[in-house]
Amino acid sequence: MLRRRAFEKLSDWKNGPAKKALCIVGARQIGKTTLIREFGKREYAHFVEINFVTDERATEIFDGRLTADEIITNLTAYAQTPLESGKTLILLDEVQECPRARAAIKFLVEDGRFDYIESGSLLGVRYQEIKSYPVGFEEIYRMYPLDFEEFLWANGVQNATIEYLRECFEKRERVSDSVHDTINRLFYSYMIVGGMPENVQIYVDTHDIARVIRNQRSILELYRLDITKYAFGNDKQKAKAIFDSIPSQLNEKNRRFILTAIDPNGRQQRYEDSFNWLADAGVALPCYNVREPQPPLQLNEKRNLFKLFMNDTGLLCAACMENIQFSILKGELGINMGSILENMVAQQLVCNGYALHYYDSKKTGEIDFVVQRGMSVDLVEVKSGADYKKHPALCRMTTVDNWKFGKCMVFCRSNVEEEGEILYLPWYLIMFYKMEEVPKHLIHQVDLSGL
Repeated sequence: MLRRRAFEKLSDWKNGPAKKALCIVGARQIGKTTLIREFGKREYAHFVEINFVTDERATEIFDGRLTADEIITNLTAYAQTPLESGKTLILLDEVQECPRARAAIKFLVEDGRFDYIESGSLLGVRYQEIKSYPVGFEEIYRMYPLDFEEFLWANGVQNATIEYLRECFEKRERVSDSVHDTINRLFYSYMIVGGMPENVQIYVDTHDIARVIRNQRSILELYRLDITKYAFGNDKQKAKAIFDSIPSQLNEKNRRFILTAIDPNGRQQRYEDSFNWLADAGVALPCYNVREPQPPLQLNEKRNLFKLFMNDTGLLCAACMENIQFSILKGELGINMGSILENMVAQQLVCNGYALHYYDSKKTGEIDFVVQRGMSVDLVEVKSGADYKKHPALCRMTTVDNWKFGKCMVFCRSNVEEEGEILYLPWYLIMFYKMEEVPKHLIHQVDLSGL
């Protein structure tokens, strides 16, 4: 199995003090089931996998009363194997197909005999079918395709090399030319392979890009079938039209999604549910414009102005249908590849824990991403060409009165370089630009002695 960062999350959950059920959500084909299956076999004496898609009769486990004793009796009969208290993990896979199983988690967690992980690809779009959410008994964790660092792990890059790159990012030091050139080539490969585990494995095993592309197109078709199967009523055609137009919309000069490009009479309100469906299913990543690039960004969102990125840059390349992969492999990332690079950065920012926002105004111009870190906002530009030091919008924004920013970064083909307040970084170092983790313990106690 490919090494995944999420394995550490599962270990932390298992060893946590007050264990809830862990609900892992994310798009199809990102490796959720494989990861949980491997974790269950490594960490537990007994592992039971229940898949509500491959075995439709599995829903009968939850047909009776939603009491722990009755459900566990049914589970034992279904598994036909001993279930030892404190040493058993039960996976409820594709749990969106059995809403009663999700509702039953409350009683199973309270019972405490076994550990439970739920996994699903379309939980966000089928929430209305659940009559009672297990609030307080379920911990949500969202998974994504492999990020670039995980891709480096898969390709055998040594930890020492990755730590060296991390140090260059943190200390703002130039990467050695040989390492820079090699990691750049791996970055080009990642752009076209993407982070879907099956595609990464094909690449690692065969380095056959043609096989990777064929598999990517199969995944794209699976996503389209999901839209047809699961979207509601008129949303089916709308969501499919939106999904299929993402590559061409990103290829426009300002990348902003223009609804009239797919429907001359389209109105945002009529399409809002379809956009939300794609985002909830994890196949598209919305990036909202903000009224002012100051915190809190979420309260400044203009929900009617946004870019829509693909959840995986490899899938975006495959959807372009223009055989652009071989140009990328040769490092030909001119202005026409700007949308691919911007999608790649958006994908990595989401993996790193950030919400996606950008800023655009007639007065200052457009900044590709504005990123909130605590109560500070960083400005992030992505440049594909050789003129990466031309960024008038970035310069204008830093001179606006009453606006304060943290870092101003340009990700480009250059090595690490600083000029004034602008930090130039190679594209691949985006993998280290991460949200600060919340401390595991943050104890605060008010001294009442003065009362």
